[in-house]
Formats: sequence, C-alpha cells, structure tokens
Amino acid sequence: SLIMSLVGEEFPEHVPLRAEEINIPADVTPEKVPTHIVDYSGEALRTQWPNTLNPPLTLLLYSCFVIMFYALIFQIRTKWIPLVNVPIILVGNKSDLRSGSSMETILPIMNQFSEIESCVECSAKNLKNISEMFYYAQKAVVHPTDPLYDPEDKQLKPMCVRALSHIFSISDQDHDHVLSDSELNFLTECVCAVPPKSCFGNPLAPQALEDVKTVVWKNTSDGVQDNGLTLNGFLFLNTLFIQRGRHETTWTILRMFGYDDSLELMDDYLYPQLRLPMGCTTELFDKYDEDKDSALSPAELKNLFSVFPYMPWGTDVYTAISTTDEGYISNHGYMCKWTLSGNLDIHHCLECLGYLSYPILTQQNTQTTAVTVTREKAVGLEKGQTQRSVFLCKVIGPRGTGKSAFFQVFLGRNTAREEHSTGAFSFYTINTVQVSNQEKFLILYEVDVETEFLKASDTACDVACLMYDTNDPHSFDYCASIYKQHYMDSSIPCVVVASKADLPVVRQLHGMTPAEFCNKHRLPPPLPFSGLSLDSTSKNIYTKLAWAAMFPHLNDSDMRNTSFWLRVTLGAAVVTVLGFAIYRAFARQK
Repeated sequence: SLIMSLVGEEFPEHVPLRAEEINIPADVTPEKVPTHIVDYSGEALRTQWPNTLNPPLTLLLYSCFVIMFYALIFQIRTKWIPLVNVPIILVGNKSDLRSGSSMETILPIMNQFSEIESCVECSAKNLKNISEMFYYAQKAVVHPTDPLYDPEDKQLKPMCVRALSHIFSISDQDHDHVLSDSELNFLTECVCAVPPKSCFGNPLAPQALEDVKTVVWKNTSDGVQDNGLTLNGFLFLNTLFIQRGRHETTWTILRMFGYDDSLELMDDYLYPQLRLPMGCTTELFDKYDEDKDSALSPAELKNLFSVFPYMPWGTDVYTAISTTDEGYISNHGYMCKWTLSGNLDIHHCLECLGYLSYPILTQQNTQTTAVTVTREKAVGLEKGQTQRSVFLCKVIGPRGTGKSAFFQVFLGRNTAREEHSTGAFSFYTINTVQVSNQEKFLILYEVDVETEFLKASDTACDVACLMYDTNDPHSFDYCASIYKQHYMDSSIPCVVVASKADLPVVRQLHGMTPAEFCNKHRLPPPLPFSGLSLDSTSKNIYTKLAWAAMFPHLNDSDMRNTSFWLRVTLGAAVVTVLGFAIYRAFARQK
C-alpha cells in the first residue's frame, strides 16, 4: 500500500499481496539517483525465504532495506536486522490507527544497531511521510552514516577523522592551524559548487560564520582560536551535522575532496586518465607566480606532506635540486623537483597533486589540467623546432670520471660542499638554463655503468654527454666505443666533455685524439670541465647541452655559423614556457 500510494499519490482501494517492481527515474528524486523498489510481502517471504538463516542471494544484492512494522516490533530485533548488512530504514506504518507515537519504542532499537539509518512513522491511507520514507532510503545509500560515526561512542570513526583532518590541512592555506573566515568560505564555495549544492546552500554570510563559531565555542574548549576554527572545532562541526541528521553535508565535503564510501581517495581522483602518445613527454604547466624568498626545511617539508599517507620525496631530493646555504630546499629547487616528477613519472605526480587537492584549490575538474603533453619528438625534428621546455641529458662515462662533481656544479655547488651533504645519492639532478633569454629545464641522469657497454635502452635521451677523464689515458676510449655503438647512427646529439681540466692532461690511448675524433664525426670539440671551479666556462657546458637538445638537427658546423644564432633566437621565440603547477601556499613555508 505504501508503494502504490507513492506512485498513485492516493490510497489504493485494492492492494495485491505484492506490488509490481517500480523504477523511479533520477530526475524526480531529491538525491538525483535512479531508484528501483522491490516489494517483499509476507507471503512471498514465506515461500521464497523459508529458512531465515539462508536468505536468497537476490535479496542480499539490494542497497537498502525498509523494514516495516505495526505491532510485532520484537521481530525487528530478532528476525530481520541480524540478517541485513546494508542500511535499514525502520517504518512504523498505519500511524492513522494509533493514538500515540511508536518512536519511544523504536529509538532503543535504533541505538542498538548501527545499520539503522532512520526511523519514520507513515500512513499509506493519509499519505503521511510516504515520499519522506523513500527519501530517507535514498539518503541512507548515498550518504551512509556507518562509515562516519559510531553511535555508541557518539564520535567520528578514525577513518573519518583522518579524511577530515586531510581536508582541514588542505583548506588551511596559510598553515596557521586554524580556518579563517576566508578559508571557511573558500571551502564552502568549493563544495557548494558541486551538485546538488546541498552542503551549506550558499557560501556562509558573515553572521552565519559567527553563528557557526559560537556553536563550536560553546561546546568545545579548543574549537575556536584566534577567531578561527581549529581542527577539533572542524571535527566537532561535522559531528554535529551527523548527529542532527545532516550527514549529507559531511559526505559532500568528503566526496568533493575525492573520498569514496570506504573513506579512501578514489583511484579515478588520484590517477585521472591522461593520454600519452608514443614519443611525447609530459610537463607541468606554470600557473602561479614564484615566491623568490621561500625555502623549505626538512621539518617544513614534512609538514607540507602531512596530508599524504606516505612521504613522497626521499632524502635524495637534497642532492637532486638546488638548496639554500643552510641546506633547505629553495623555491627554485622546489619548482625543479615538481618538474622532474612530471617528466619522469607523470602518474605518481598526478597522485601527489591529488593528495594536495590541486583540483579543488584551482577549481579544475582533475589535476590533468596541470599537465601539458608535448608533441612527438619526431614532429619537432621535422619542423626544426620544439615545443618542449624540459630536456633529458644522459651523462655517460667510466667510473671515477667526475660525473658526480659535474652534477653538483650544475646545482651551483662545489665538491667541498658536496662532501658535507646529508642527502642520499640521486642519479638525477635538475636545474634551469638560459637559452637565448628563454628558461629551460635540463635534467641530468648519471648512467650507472656496470658493464663494458651500455644496453640500447640506456641510451635514449634528448642529448648525450660523453665524459672522459683527461688524467686517465684509457678514459676516452670508452666514450668513443659508446658513441660508435649507440649514437653514431642515431638522431640523438652528443657532446663530449673533458673532465678534471685542472689536472695535467695525459695522452689518450685511442687511435686519434679526442679533438680529431670529434672533428671526424662532426661533433663539437671537447668541452673542458673542472669540478673545483664554478666559473662561466664550466657553467656554459650545461647551456650548450640544452642547445644541442633543442636543435638536434644542427651539427657542429651549423653551430659555428652566425646563422645558427639567428635560428636559436627565432626558435626560442615560439617555444611555450612550461613548468610547474601547484598551489602558491605550499611554496610559502618559511
């Protein structure tokens, strides 16, 4: 009778033992979800469910149960609830035949079983609370209470506390451990932008903000501080929502920040789909100004990533990027690290941006908006220009050549400072270089040489740096062998570097001198490098590596012509400036 009263909007004169199955479209329901209603009458249950210990599988697939009663209330506790593991709505029907309310009898049962989401009294005859009953059923599925709240302890569950603490940390944009009025309004504006806009209705007016803080202040000892909402105050506010039956508010906040029904960040949120054609690279897109004075100490870096379930950056970060004199991560190094992550492992980078709630803070659909997929490298070679701003250089040479010093000079450090470095070793370093007044990111990767020759997969890069020790007579022979085996017939440009230029030069035991070898194969002449000096001669090597990566179609003779510089200028003018995208507040920690 309840189902037929809902559909027909009037009490039916003739009621069958079992109503037909009903499908209600999403656009006519408050929660905007399609609803399938199945009636299990007492007769049907006796024939289809003779053994209550083994319910039919079809019955176990439903999302919510509406258990109705009129007089036999004890059966609710003993027969039906123990067999159900999904949300339950208790309905006392035929309220028109009662002189009083049944709620006093039902509330103890509701407090006993966490599966019971709501209780409601109905009358199919008087059409009382009919639509409300089905609304509660929908709400119990879309916004379940059980994952959020423990009714016995009357407090939020640990997983809910963890998720809301993460959201609080993200919303606390100035990291002062309280949510100011502007931060609260930013949170409500973000959440209220998501259909059905049911969390707060509208961004909170000044008086509404004061009312919220007053309620928190009266009920907690530390919920309000410096006229802002603390984490404990934020948790209390959500507890109050749930206790007053407004748990859809908490769920709207949680889902806006990517949480699923089990209060874990959804895979679709952390790893949005990104099409990456063969031969293309990924770069982060710079949408925010840099704070030139910022730096992150190890403690501040830990605080930055406190919203993560793990530490995404290891101690090797301190040897991969530039740091301040105190050994802190500089703002420039911070930007470089994100650029490195976006180039080497875009899926992990998107995951990190997801934990930092990049989509919410920038009001974008997904964090893929922070990514630019460059065109294929082959297309750039055909056109003689590139759209890319990040280039990979593989540094290859025998052990003991001085590659580590080459990497540290790239970061503006001398070898003496490197000896006192506390960071773990990193095969990668990244910094920026200026190419015709354009800033480009250059990634250096040290190839770990364990055998006489490299594998073919080890050689793939934008430019190869073949490094030999001028003080070791056998050093250049290795570089010459690598070039002939892997690069002589490839389109990858090569630059030869003569390291330890501060030491006496010895004759290389090869068929020809390094200069003669380079001239024969139309390579630029060897570039001298010393790890003991940070002069312009050593630093210019990195710029030349970036030039070679940008213009691989030009050989050494082209680079010597004045027309080359004109092409560099024209080419650089059309290169898109790309880099890193992450919210400004995370780069401002002092």
